[in-house]
Amino acid sequence: MGDYVDARTNAGRKTDIEARGLVKRFGGVEAVRGIDFDVFEGEFFGFLGPNGAGKTTTINMFTGLTRPDEGTIRIGGTDCTKDPRAAGRLIGVVPDESNLYPELTGFENLTFCASLYGMRRRERRDRAAELLGVFGLGKAGDGKFGAYSKGMKRKLTIAAGIVHRPRILFLDEPTTGIDVASAGQIRRLLADLHREGTTIFLATHYIEEAERLCDRIAFLVQGRVERIDTVERLLQPLREKHVVRISCSSVLDDVRRALSENFPEVSFACLEVGRIRAESEGPLPVGSLVRFLEENEVEVFEAVRERPSLEEVFVRVTGIEAGAMRAPRS
Repeated sequence: MGDYVDARTNAGRKTDIEARGLVKRFGGVEAVRGIDFDVFEGEFFGFLGPNGAGKTTTINMFTGLTRPDEGTIRIGGTDCTKDPRAAGRLIGVVPDESNLYPELTGFENLTFCASLYGMRRRERRDRAAELLGVFGLGKAGDGKFGAYSKGMKRKLTIAAGIVHRPRILFLDEPTTGIDVASAGQIRRLLADLHREGTTIFLATHYIEEAERLCDRIAFLVQGRVERIDTVERLLQPLREKHVVRISCSSVLDDVRRALSENFPEVSFACLEVGRIRAESEGPLPVGSLVRFLEENEVEVFEAVRERPSLEEVFVRVTGIEAGAMRAPRS
């Protein structure tokens, strides 16, 4: 596993979330297997892994819904291992499934959640109206939550999680299953919260979402943290390589062998029928590659230079193909 503290970036920063040796078992299954990491004050931290990797179980331990079998948890400097709710007022939680009441209106749900944190009547009404406006739900505030669309439900669930202005926010798959426009709005709102100083812990299986939003990312696979680092440092090794993806008609085995023989400085991978990935340490001779394929009766449809992506880093570190990240939850 990579270092959980980047000394150069985080020297002197206050730790808001700390996990040491966390283990959680369900029967004979170890869902979380001895993980260690820190999240620093004001940081946007991504917990990236496929469904079933242990993301929700980890969040549930941090937010007091389940207790670890081994290890320690500190939130905002408070040891929450024995008393999971000791830091309750510091945190906001957005679960993967909404916990709001379908028979209440959006406004009533928000004021009720605010009352749980001891906010006065006028304060909670003002805060509910403010958040309905921020999330574009002003006109829907008087409607029953059960009648909301999926996107509206996710936005109100996030609003409920921040109604008391928490210092630390936990989000479990906040954009799963909603339309593109709503997902984009939620990501912009989270970026705004981050700029305002909120510490954000985001569990997601969307690689692009983690790359776009997060300062640092932990790769979680089968309950273990495989790597933690900044997005910049995760991508750095790939920036030193040159990659081209070629879309073409099918490539016969003898042509594939001839490619490697004629371009020994280039490594080739056939991703699937009609798609070739070419990689080298130096500039790629794209024109020569295309001409070679066409001279060998392979029709080339497109040759695209590829920018480094977190998806490729994730596949290299974990061995999990990106398609598996999009598999539905079992």
